[in-house]
Amino acid sequence: MQALLFNAKFLYIYNVRKIFSQINDLKHAPMMKYSVLLIFFFSCLFLAHGQAENQFENVIITSNKKKTQVKAGNNGQLHLNVSPKNVLKFKAIGWVRYSDFGATGDGKTDDMDAIAATHAFANLHGLMVKADQGFTYYIGGKERTAEIQTDTDFGTAAFIIDDTQVQNHKASVFKVVSNLQPFKLDGITSLKRNQEKIDVVLPQSCLITVTNSNVRHYIRFGLNQDNGSQQTDIFVVDKNGHVDLDAPIIWDFEQISNVTAIPLDTTTLNITGGRFTTIANKAESKYNYYSRNIWVNRSNVVIDGLEHHVIGEGDHGAPYGGFLNIRDCAYVTVKNTLLTGRKTYRTIGSAGKPVSMGSYDLLVNRGLNVKFENCRQTNDINDNTYWGIMSSNYSKNLIYDHCTFSRFDAHKGVANATILNSTLGHMGINAIGSGVLTIENSTIRGKTLINLREDYGSTWQGEIVIRNCVFIPEGGKPSEANIIGGSYSGQHNFGYTCYMPERITIENLRIDDSNHPEDYEGPAIFKDFNEEMTDDTYQEKFPYIRTNEIILKNVTTASGKALIISRNPFMFKDVKVHTD
Repeated sequence: MQALLFNAKFLYIYNVRKIFSQINDLKHAPMMKYSVLLIFFFSCLFLAHGQAENQFENVIITSNKKKTQVKAGNNGQLHLNVSPKNVLKFKAIGWVRYSDFGATGDGKTDDMDAIAATHAFANLHGLMVKADQGFTYYIGGKERTAEIQTDTDFGTAAFIIDDTQVQNHKASVFKVVSNLQPFKLDGITSLKRNQEKIDVVLPQSCLITVTNSNVRHYIRFGLNQDNGSQQTDIFVVDKNGHVDLDAPIIWDFEQISNVTAIPLDTTTLNITGGRFTTIANKAESKYNYYSRNIWVNRSNVVIDGLEHHVIGEGDHGAPYGGFLNIRDCAYVTVKNTLLTGRKTYRTIGSAGKPVSMGSYDLLVNRGLNVKFENCRQTNDINDNTYWGIMSSNYSKNLIYDHCTFSRFDAHKGVANATILNSTLGHMGINAIGSGVLTIENSTIRGKTLINLREDYGSTWQGEIVIRNCVFIPEGGKPSEANIIGGSYSGQHNFGYTCYMPERITIENLRIDDSNHPEDYEGPAIFKDFNEEMTDDTYQEKFPYIRTNEIILKNVTTASGKALIISRNPFMFKDVKVHTD
C-alpha cells in the first residue's frame, strides 16, 4: 500500500512539474491553450488519486472514474470507490452523509455497509460525518464495525440495531478510535505506589497501562467466585514521564509483565445526537456478554445528546457489556444522554448456584477522568427487574453530575469517584477502591447509602465524604437504615489488604427512615459487617483495617431516632466519632 501511495504521489508531482513547465513556455499563448493544460493538470491529479488504495478496518478505498459505490467482497472486506469528482465535492463541503455511499434509511434495508464505508472515507480525508435527518438506519446481524475518527453528528436520525440473529455478538457496531497507535515501553521493571515519575521520554502525553501477571488481585468471593485478575494499573504521564498525581499510581509493582503507552489525542472528537434502539437478543441466559455497542477507545471525546432504547426483551436472554463501552482512554464526557437499564436474567454462577447476571448500558474499563453529566435512563430507577445501569473496572476519577440512574458501580476498584447533584435508585452506590469517594447534593434510594462490595473485600483505602444528601433506604420500603454497607469475614484472601475508609465525614444528611420495623433501634453508620465477631475470640486470617474517625455534623432522621455506630458495636469499638 505504501508503494502504491508513493507511486501515485510521484506521478502527481511529475505531471504538475511538466504542466507548469509547459505553461511557462506558453505564457504568451492564447487563453484556450491555458484551459487545455489546466484540464490536463486536473486529469493527472485524478489519475494519481485513482491509483492510490487505502484500507481502513476492512474497507478498501479507491478513487477512479467509475461511479461512487460500495461493494462487499466474499472475504468480508468492503470495496469503496469514490469518483474523483465526488472526492473534490466532499472535501469542498467538509462533510459526508451516509446516503452519499448508498444508505437508504428506510428502516428495513441493512445500511451497515454504507455506514462503515462513510466513516472510512471520512477518516481518510478528515471529514465530518452527518446522518441524514429523518432517516432510520437498520443495522442487521452481519459482522461489520464502523470506525469513527472524525466528528460525527447523528442528529435526529434513528438507528435500529437488530440483535436477534448476529454473526459475532462480540463485534461493536461503532468504534471511536484514535489514529495514534499504542506502543510497548521497555526498561520499566518496577513501580511504587504514588511514584511521581517514570524513567521514559515520550513523543507526547500518554495513558500508561501496567500489568504484573505474577500477582493476582480481586480474587472474588461468593456465588461468582473466581481466581482473580492480574495486577493492573493505569495513569497518565507527560512526555518527560511525570505522573499526573490527580490519578496516582495505586499499587506497588515488584515485577512488571507489560507496559503499554497509549498516546492522548490533543483535539476533542465530538459525537452528537442519535436515537438508537436495540432489538434485544434471544440467546440462552448465561454469561456470554453481547457487545453490539459504541466502543470508545480514544481519549478526549465528548458524546452529547445520544439516546439508547431497548425493545424485545423476553423471558430469557444473554447479558450486555455496555451500549457505551469506554475502555483504555482518558478525558471522556457523556452528557445530555438517555440510556436504558437492561432486564435481569438468571443463570448458574461459578459456585454452582443460581445468580442474577449483571447487564449494563454503561461500562468503563481502564478509563481515567470519565464524566457523566445530565444523563438519565428510560426505565424506572427503582424497578429491580432491571439491572443497575453502570459498571466499571480499573478506573480513576469517575464523576456523575446531575444524573438519574439506578446505580453507580466499581467492581475491580476505582481511584476517586464523585457523585454530585444526582439521584440513584434501587442499586444505589456500590464501590471498592481508594482515594476519595464524594457524594454531594444527591438522593440515594438503595439498601444502603454506600455499599462496599463484599465480593471484593468491602475495601476503601481512603476517605468517604457525604454532604448535603438525602438517604431513603430501599426507596421507602420497610427496612433498617445503614449508611455504609458491606461484609468481611477475614477468612478469604482477596489478593490485597482490605481497608475500611480511614475517615468518614457526614455533613447535612437527612435520613428518611419513617418506614421502619417495630424493633428498629435507629439508623446505623455501619451495617453489621461480621455477625460472628462479637468479642476478641474471633480471629481474622486476613485482618481488616478499621476506620480511624467519623465526623458528623447535622444528621437528622425522619423517625426521630438517634444515629448509632452499628448493630454490632464490638467491631467498631475503637472508632473515634466526632460530632458538632
